[in-house]
Amino acid sequence: MVVPSRTIEKFHEPPAETQAYEERLLCLLLGLRDPAVRVVYVTSMPVAEPIIDYYLGLLPAAVREDARSRLTLLSADDPSLRPLSAKLLERPTLLTRIRWAIVGDAHLVPYNTTDLEFALGAELGLPVRGAHPALAHLGTKSGGRELFAHAGVAHPLGVEHVRSRADVIAAIAHLRSLKPRIGQVVVKLDDGVAGEGNAIVDLRGLGRTGTRAELVRIAERVDAIHLLAANVSVYDYFERLERGGGIVEERIVARELHSPSVQLELDPEGARIVSTHDQLVQDDRCMGCRFPAAPGYAPVIIEAAERIGARLVEAGAVGRAAVDFIVARRRGGTWRAYALEINLRKGATTHPLYALELLSGGVYSPRTNTFHAADGSIRHYVATDYLASPRLSALGDGALLALADRPGLDADGCGVVFHMLSALTELGRMGMTAIGRSAADAQTRFETAHAALLGAAAALEPEVAVVA
Repeated sequence: MVVPSRTIEKFHEPPAETQAYEERLLCLLLGLRDPAVRVVYVTSMPVAEPIIDYYLGLLPAAVREDARSRLTLLSADDPSLRPLSAKLLERPTLLTRIRWAIVGDAHLVPYNTTDLEFALGAELGLPVRGAHPALAHLGTKSGGRELFAHAGVAHPLGVEHVRSRADVIAAIAHLRSLKPRIGQVVVKLDDGVAGEGNAIVDLRGLGRTGTRAELVRIAERVDAIHLLAANVSVYDYFERLERGGGIVEERIVARELHSPSVQLELDPEGARIVSTHDQLVQDDRCMGCRFPAAPGYAPVIIEAAERIGARLVEAGAVGRAAVDFIVARRRGGTWRAYALEINLRKGATTHPLYALELLSGGVYSPRTNTFHAADGSIRHYVATDYLASPRLSALGDGALLALADRPGLDADGCGVVFHMLSALTELGRMGMTAIGRSAADAQTRFETAHAALLGAAAALEPEVAVVA
């Protein structure tokens, strides 16, 4: 049973974006290829039928009709921005319909796990596949740094549990006392997602440490803080910091930096590495990913993630998790990895991997950092949730899915898979995963499909009459 409820703190999110994120796990419908699988998928608002047809159309023709009979789609008919789980708990009739739809052994698949998801699981008598809310602190920026320290994993110099402007100033002064030449720090909200809760303070040129004037100069730099979230005031940012806490840590600089991540599946028996990715970062925000991470530093982050995963399992965490890193190339050519945060949820690297696994029947090997399809051939992909342009709005309301020459999949499973399609009309935004036999092949397929979509959108735009 899939309930993609998102209990997260974001400054701004239109309802169309919320609905699109709830539809991001529709790739799990590809699991209906197995005749023993049934899926109950619940959303805030109904999913458009052409979108469902699109996903079922990715299955072999021989199983599509039967697959549709094993799929139950339900909605709360509630577009409000509250978590989906809260909406369901308020609707006993809908909960009854969900119970009727559940056949045999089942478990609840959420986006992230809070008290709401576990209350929903208790109401439905289903186990929740995710970390217990009592472990939520491990998924915060402060909790992650503390776990990294216990696991002996390198992480940036920093201070946890800051809650005010004064705390930020004091933390910066402390970091400068340890490393006087620190050039920039990043202030991060403990519960921030996708980089939206991050802010940068420039410390270059502050002069000597330990002087009377230092705190005044630091305060001036803090007041000039650069927020990564758009249209957010410094006042609102510090109000969120006071309410939820955060960290201040050194911003790592080097001639060559990359932002990879490692995805894990946590069970009582241990932590299993299921993927590595290179994050596609733009303006300090993650906009997508490449799979797998570059071979030069993949072993370094895998080894660190194994130690972090062991600590998470020891704490009792289960389900999907991801660890974000930053890696810096040393002068000798080797890589040093710094752990940045733990995501105890299904994030931006989860659904592309699900799609690849379910389409190819293949498996990832952490020993070689490669993914082999069922026929033994290697697979790579490039994925994003932020394929956005005002022009793409023309492909909404089913126009994209109606294109006769729509980019799709080849017989070998390489090609493109779309997601977050319901955001096209209002936001001009969608998601896409481009699968190829090599990194270059996946990138070429991604760029080709992107160009084709923009071209198709331009062809559908109404012509503007010019009056002489």
